[in-house]
Amino acid sequence: MNHLLIDKLGKYDVPQQTKAMGIYPYFRAIESDQDTEVIINGKKVLMFGSNSYLGLTNHPKVKQAAIEATQKYGTGMAGSRLLNGTLDIHLALERKLADFMGKEDAIMYSTGFQVNVGVIACLAGRGDYIIWDERDHASIIEGERLSFAEKLKFRHNDMDSLEKQLQKCEPDRIKLIVVDGVFSMEGDIANLPEIVRLAKKYNAAIMVDEAHGLGVLGRQGRGACDHFGLLDEVDIIVGTFSKSLASIGGFVATSDVVTNFLRHNSRSYLFSASSTPSATAAADTAFDIMVSEPERIENLWALTNYALKGFREMGCEIGNTSTPIIPIYIRDNNKTFALTRDLFDEGVFVNPVVSPAVPSDDTLIRFSLMATHTFEQLNTAMEKMEKALKKIDALRK
Repeated sequence: MNHLLIDKLGKYDVPQQTKAMGIYPYFRAIESDQDTEVIINGKKVLMFGSNSYLGLTNHPKVKQAAIEATQKYGTGMAGSRLLNGTLDIHLALERKLADFMGKEDAIMYSTGFQVNVGVIACLAGRGDYIIWDERDHASIIEGERLSFAEKLKFRHNDMDSLEKQLQKCEPDRIKLIVVDGVFSMEGDIANLPEIVRLAKKYNAAIMVDEAHGLGVLGRQGRGACDHFGLLDEVDIIVGTFSKSLASIGGFVATSDVVTNFLRHNSRSYLFSASSTPSATAAADTAFDIMVSEPERIENLWALTNYALKGFREMGCEIGNTSTPIIPIYIRDNNKTFALTRDLFDEGVFVNPVVSPAVPSDDTLIRFSLMATHTFEQLNTAMEKMEKALKKIDALRK
């Protein structure tokens, strides 16, 4: 290996430091299915760190659909959608997603990350503008970095800040406002009614990432845009299969004009192997369950409302969340890591979130709910969390 490269990269030793302190929290190998309980190192722990909001990753119908698709189509596509990688089941799911979102067309990508990278970089070019929320997902940030457009960042969910950025834009240039519908770490919902009002005032287009809204908000889980009754007002809706839809992949739902352009210009779509048969079939079946079993979303919200009330009464700082994503702010890296370790030792799996996922003074524990959790499991986790939070003096009472 080149010594200059090794010398430079070798200076990064943060993981080694946390390992030496016994608080390194990442890459914990799960030995079971992604359920409300998982097995790690032969030990059962309660899973409160999953994005499987509807609890469908081990649903018998979803698993069977993946098996049958593999038996029929094989394990992979060995090519891109443009060339040899389009299946009839890809087209069928795209049509279903477009109709569900009330859009003319939809395109599937191999991952949700590739959707944001491929759509944002493709649609806004030199002389155009991308206006984005400072707490947008990393995939959105990577997408705007790849674009030749001018990038304007506004303060998180701050509509005055958004308007000030829109006022900087030339009126006859493309202005693309890009936000998460539900913010992945904070758990709060984008102020879409006001974003729509400002977009109309300044002739801007809107793109909303429903990664954490799909299966959680809106009619039958349509997401944040539908939650506010604004599906028709949002130009581009993107989402992922890796959360509520129990698979991997992503999609963009929009107008025929936009999808036609993306199909022939979006590099992360054109130059990636297409979604595997098993992933496509699993997402399709999970989608059908989401739509046909509304009680899943109802139970998810019963758990969410109970947990939000409980954590606030406990004295936790949980910000403005109003969704199954509950951030518990610790505001100290090592305390966040130590809390994660202590909870794991007590049989509760949660995710530590530190920089660069959030600003360094906003470190937090990300506690997330699944529709298949029981209230008994939730109570057990909350009791253990209260004890662990008191230990590090992280409660406000």
